[in-house]
Amino acid sequence: MKRLAFVVCMLPCLICQVDAQNLYLPRNIGQAYLKATRSPDGRPGKNYWQNTGRYDITVTVMPPNRNITGTERITYFNNSPDTITAPVIRLTLNIHRPGATRLGDADPDYLTSGIHIDRVVANGQKIAWTEPSYHLSWQRFQLPTPLLPHDSLQLTFDWHYQISLKSGREGMIDSTTFFLAYFYPRVAVMDDLDGWDRMDFTDLQEFYNDFNDYTLQVRVPRNFVVWSTGTLANADAVLQAPYAAQLKESFTSDSVLPIARSGDMRAGRVTAQRDTNTWRWTAGDITDMACAISDHYEWDASSVVVDESSGRRASVQAAFLDQAQDFHHMVEYGRRALQWFSGNWPGVPYPFPKTTLVQGFADMEYPMMVNDGSNANLDFSRFVAEHELAHSWFPFYMGINETRYGFMDEGWATTFELLISRSNLGRQRADDFYRRFRVEDWISDPSAEQDLPIITPGNILSGAGLGNNEYGKASLGYLAVKDLLGDQLFKKCLHAFMERWHGKHPIPWDFFNTFNEVSGANLNWFWNNWYFSNHYIDLALSHLEKTPTGCRITIQNKGGMAAPVDIVLTFLDGSSQTFHQTPAIWAKNQQQAVITLPLTKKIKEARLSGGIFMDADPGNDKWVSPSPVQ
Repeated sequence: MKRLAFVVCMLPCLICQVDAQNLYLPRNIGQAYLKATRSPDGRPGKNYWQNTGRYDITVTVMPPNRNITGTERITYFNNSPDTITAPVIRLTLNIHRPGATRLGDADPDYLTSGIHIDRVVANGQKIAWTEPSYHLSWQRFQLPTPLLPHDSLQLTFDWHYQISLKSGREGMIDSTTFFLAYFYPRVAVMDDLDGWDRMDFTDLQEFYNDFNDYTLQVRVPRNFVVWSTGTLANADAVLQAPYAAQLKESFTSDSVLPIARSGDMRAGRVTAQRDTNTWRWTAGDITDMACAISDHYEWDASSVVVDESSGRRASVQAAFLDQAQDFHHMVEYGRRALQWFSGNWPGVPYPFPKTTLVQGFADMEYPMMVNDGSNANLDFSRFVAEHELAHSWFPFYMGINETRYGFMDEGWATTFELLISRSNLGRQRADDFYRRFRVEDWISDPSAEQDLPIITPGNILSGAGLGNNEYGKASLGYLAVKDLLGDQLFKKCLHAFMERWHGKHPIPWDFFNTFNEVSGANLNWFWNNWYFSNHYIDLALSHLEKTPTGCRITIQNKGGMAAPVDIVLTFLDGSSQTFHQTPAIWAKNQQQAVITLPLTKKIKEARLSGGIFMDADPGNDKWVSPSPVQ
């Protein structure tokens, strides 16, 4: 494929010549700039702050009993300049209550009475707790003494809930296999933009969490294994010696080792044979904890080098039913994904010590955990696993507000999913798959909700307006700016953004401004076009004329979106040539682009090809010469 040299050379000056454009700036972000908590150059401001906590959690799970009890101690640090009098507590599992504000499933097996708080203590003083009513997924309470800036608070919660019979993101997988997520009361995010996060969880949008340090203890009966976010701190206490040794060996092995088999568990050979075992897990500077338990899942493990410079390895584990044939390959899929993502895109070493892929039903990501369904198509099973593992960087390395700006994590995971698929399957198969699953529904549906701006806050959206904005459209935008800047500069900008905002709470404007500052180009025309408009992709090859040295082609941008495109020319001698055009052709005029091509052969046919940038009306993408044109 030929990329016109003059287009590449002119890119920096072409962008610089575009009239300066401003991005729409919400009032709260403008106030953050004034307070210097954020900077217009995309960096955290000199006064940036975020709160954090230390969580010490113990939960008791006794399958097949569905009742789960928990207690936790939280040390919460107020790093803000504000005095806190009434903290907000997240109670996500109340989404299962009848009458909850819900955009997801609600059949009888899904419903429970939610999470029940049995005791609350703040700085040693018992608090009268009132269960939430209409806003079921959070509650606030009055502190006996205000929490001053740069001070800390000790909180204790005791709670219980009944696990849902219908497993989705969390719940019962079978009678003795549970997946626990969002299972503990947590202090909601309080940030520099909106204060307390009080957005209702609807079971459609996803999450927004602070970075905390965790100790999680899971009490289960003998012969039950626990897999969790974090590092298992007491393997020798909960596993019998041969199995603890096999697990330890897997941490440095490139081979997939069978840690335990279901028959071993049922025969009482795997875990310590006390009535109950307490599995202890630790994780630092992470946004959440999740865990799975079972007495009959297979357990495989291996490891992979994720940082070539240091030789650091990450553990890759899988827990699954023996009859799930795809999960017998899951550790290898995980090893390949972590290594590829670390070394290629995003090209930042996997930031955690392990990951575990659990057979469930959710196709959902958690820090160091994946809950995926089983699929007979191995390519599709690998595709889903790779997408969920890509979330390790967005949002778990970057504390993204997924509820409001889900395109900042789902769009990136979709992008990395495509790039690794090209490596696995070849470009044609991977691109066909991407078009079918990520682009076609959007571009083939002319309804208005398909063309809502990507920047529209996701917490007020549902249906196609939410799904396409967060996945396919956002991903195409990232791939378009990658094409615009070229891989080297694009990666430099991406790494700068990730370095600036690792462990913090970035918003889209931090991303846009970082790319502008690091690239040295005013890309606001591009951000406005892709993320702030209701444009779509529809290009038309409207005119082709002969010039003394070749031909001049006019392309109309009927949909308005600044998409890259290939001009494919077929000549009278049967040969063809492809001229790639980056989005730079739309920098000055987003309605029309005139491309001059140097040629010596006579043209029989010209057509536009968008590849993964599918055209809403391909019927006007072709020109056929009435007589040979040179």
